[in-house]
Amino acid sequence: MHDKELIKDLQRKALRIRKYVIDSVYRAGSGHPGGSLSIADILSCLYFHEMRHDPKNPGWPDRDRLVLSKGHASPALYAALAMAGYFPVSELKNLRKTGHFLQGHPCMRKVPGVDMSTGSLGQGLSVGIGMALAGKLDKKDYRVFVIMGDGEIDEGQVWEAAASASHHSLDNIIVILDRNGLQIDGHTEEILNLEPIQWRWRSFGWDVIEIDGHDIDEILNALHEADKNDKPTLIIACTIKGKGVSFMEGTLSFHGKPPSDDQYVKAMSELGQVEEELNG
Repeated sequence: MHDKELIKDLQRKALRIRKYVIDSVYRAGSGHPGGSLSIADILSCLYFHEMRHDPKNPGWPDRDRLVLSKGHASPALYAALAMAGYFPVSELKNLRKTGHFLQGHPCMRKVPGVDMSTGSLGQGLSVGIGMALAGKLDKKDYRVFVIMGDGEIDEGQVWEAAASASHHSLDNIIVILDRNGLQIDGHTEEILNLEPIQWRWRSFGWDVIEIDGHDIDEILNALHEADKNDKPTLIIACTIKGKGVSFMEGTLSFHGKPPSDDQYVKAMSELGQVEEELNG
């Protein structure tokens, strides 16, 4: 069990990420709120406790790397990067706007702190493995974190990459699977049933940890355990798509749709109430 103040601080940061997600997607009139809200707690733990990084030196060679393979969840990543100090939070209002650098999917050439451009699903793990293998060859001790969507693992390239990671004994790569059960066309098991997921990854030589992806203490414990493993690690983070906003939670339509005017007000009100409770 981690310190209660640490957990509360990370909960507050996750809540701020969620508010920035709703605000930026609403202002843009497009974007992907559902899968962004589901990874807010994970990003809070990574950027504000677990990862070794320096916003003043985004290219620091010894930094931990993060690949957001489910690149459509960029609003959450942008919020975390802005809050960490990579660029002003005021830029979040310019998501997807012409002439500004926060594009619909992360671009490593435009956004400070983005380690890999993503958007084509299924490719992030391959890139992460390349980064992890390079770290081993260069005798660096940085770690590589890859956040994937559960619909994304339908892609065959993911399984080629999974086999490669264990073949090369890459204990410096940690994949976090956002297991919210929904993808753009429906429930993940209806589109392509890959259960039992944990056993598939174990058969490819990975250590697998399953957690509640909204429980800060469980996320921190899983990251700590993964850091001690001598194998590549998959953390299956069971989450709720749209987490934190009542009418978005578990709702497929908000995979890639902004809130209306009334929905925006309701969403921000709900998140504001949670913020008041946290600040007690």
